[in-house]
Amino acid sequence: MRRRIALALGGAAVLTASLASASLAPAVASPGLIAAMQRDFGLTAAQAETRLGQEVTAARVMPAAQRAAGAAFGGAWFDPALGKLVVGVTDPAAAAAVRQAGAEPTTARVSAAKLDAAKAAIDASAKADPAPAAVSGWRADPRAGSVVVTLRPGAHSADVDAFLARAAKAGPVTVATAPAAQPFSAGTVGGDPYYINGNTRCSIGFSVQGGFVSAGHCGGVGSSVVGWDGSAMGTFAGSSFPGNDYSFIRIGNGWWTAPVVLGWGTVSDALVRGSWVAPAGTSVCRSGSTTHWHCGVVEGLNETVNYSQGAVYQVTRTNVCAEPGDSGGSFITGDQAQGVTSGGWGNCSSGGETWFQPVNEILQTYGLSLVTA
Repeated sequence: MRRRIALALGGAAVLTASLASASLAPAVASPGLIAAMQRDFGLTAAQAETRLGQEVTAARVMPAAQRAAGAAFGGAWFDPALGKLVVGVTDPAAAAAVRQAGAEPTTARVSAAKLDAAKAAIDASAKADPAPAAVSGWRADPRAGSVVVTLRPGAHSADVDAFLARAAKAGPVTVATAPAAQPFSAGTVGGDPYYINGNTRCSIGFSVQGGFVSAGHCGGVGSSVVGWDGSAMGTFAGSSFPGNDYSFIRIGNGWWTAPVVLGWGTVSDALVRGSWVAPAGTSVCRSGSTTHWHCGVVEGLNETVNYSQGAVYQVTRTNVCAEPGDSGGSFITGDQAQGVTSGGWGNCSSGGETWFQPVNEILQTYGLSLVTA
C-alpha cells in the first residue's frame, strides 16, 4: 500500500503462523464479505453470518475430534446442511468419542493416514517420473475413500495408463475428469495488482512484515515489482515454482503494509485477523485484480495439481472462479487468511475450479509474520 493508506491503518498487530491457529475468535467478517457470500451462495445476511460462526466452531472442534478418532480417523469436512464438522471413522467404536468432541461421526472405508500415505507415494513417483500432461492432478479424498486422479476429458494413452497403474500400487484410486489447470498470471492490499519486470500482472496476497506474499509463478528471485500506480515497490526476495507456488516480495520506496483485502469498491474491504485453516466444505472468498470478489467452498486440502510447467503439491482446491491476472490474490474465510491464488480452469462467466497455496506454509518457509488488524 502507498503511505497515505498505511497511515490510516497504522498500529496493526502481527501474527506468526505458529500462533495463527492457537486460538480462534468469534467470526468477524466485513459487510463486503457478507455481501459477496449472499450473492454467490444465495444466502441472507443472517444466514451468511450464521454459517461463518458454524465454520469457526468446526475449526475449533477439529483438533479434538481428530484426537478422539485416533487411528480410526478417516478425514474431516464441514457439512453446511448439518452446520457442523463431520469426521469419518473406520472403527464404529470411535464414533462416541468423536461425537463427544463436538463433531458428527460417519463411516469411512479407509483411514486418512492410509490415503495420505498413498498420495505421498504418488507424489514421490511423479517427482522421479513426471506425470503425463493429460493428468490434471490427484488428491486424497476421504469422502471417496480413495486417491482421486483427475484426467483431461478424452485422455487415453499408454503413458496415462502407466501412471494410473503406478498410482494404483500406492493405494485405492478413483479416476475423474476435469479440464487442465493453468496458473492465473497475466501478461499492499490483498487483491491489488502489481507488475513484474514490466510485462506480467499478478495480485497481492497478504501483507506480511516487510512486504507481501503472492504466487511463485508470478516471478523469480530478484524480479522487480511496480505497483498499481507505476511506482517501484521492491523485488522478489523468495520464490518457488513449480513444486510449490509461493513468493515473498520485499517492499520499500514509500509502500507500507496493511491488514486488508481489497473490496474493489463493489464491497467493503475485509480486515485480516489471523490464518486458521478452513476445513473442507467451509466457505471461502477470493479477491483478485482481474475478477475482484468471488466466493465458493473449500473442496479439498493437500492436493497435487499438474500444470504444464510441472506439478505443485499440497495446494487447496476450491470451486471459486478466477481468471488470468488473479494469480497470487487473497483467499479468505471470514477474517482468516487462507492462501494465495495459484491456478485453475474455467472463468467467472461459466465457473470453474481454482487452487490456492496455503498461506501458513509460506509464512513458515520464509519466517514471516502476517500483518493483522
